[in-house]
Amino acid sequence: MTVSSDAARDLFVTGLRNAHALEMQALQIMNRQVERLENYPEVEQALRKHIQETEGQRQRIDEILNQLAESPSTIKEAAMGFMGNMAAIAHAPADDEIIKNMLANHGFENYEIAAYKSLLIMAEAASFTNTTGLQQSLREEQAMAQSVADMIEPVTRKYIQLTLQDTKAKM
Repeated sequence: MTVSSDAARDLFVTGLRNAHALEMQALQIMNRQVERLENYPEVEQALRKHIQETEGQRQRIDEILNQLAESPSTIKEAAMGFMGNMAAIAHAPADDEIIKNMLANHGFENYEIAAYKSLLIMAEAASFTNTTGLQQSLREEQAMAQSVADMIEPVTRKYIQLTLQDTKAKM
């Protein structure tokens, strides 16, 4: 398949804008969860660390967009930020909010992994070679996905224990 360099560049820029907005959504979700966590310090610690990483990921995408004389999409940013807030709020009334959040976080991290892999392929098609920052973001997402996966069992066990003790197990 032959793609013009302008078309490949446009696809890459769209992918960067999508990833930038996706990271906005991630920040909204994680910030809302951290606000509500009380009984799961291991989850809070992982989220706080990943919030910092996510801010760095957005900055790295900003730098690439600047190199390409482009900017993030304000419309996508607003929409994804709103969706992130709504996603976090959706689980709040549930008694098993922590479980729902853990499962959603696991899925979301894997979605981000796929997004960065796709973005790296777009960068290659656009002949953009300075992908160190994107590769770093991919590694961070892979590490967070593994952290979340590793926490599912202990968090679930703790949730069960707190629920059976009639302690606030939600978050």
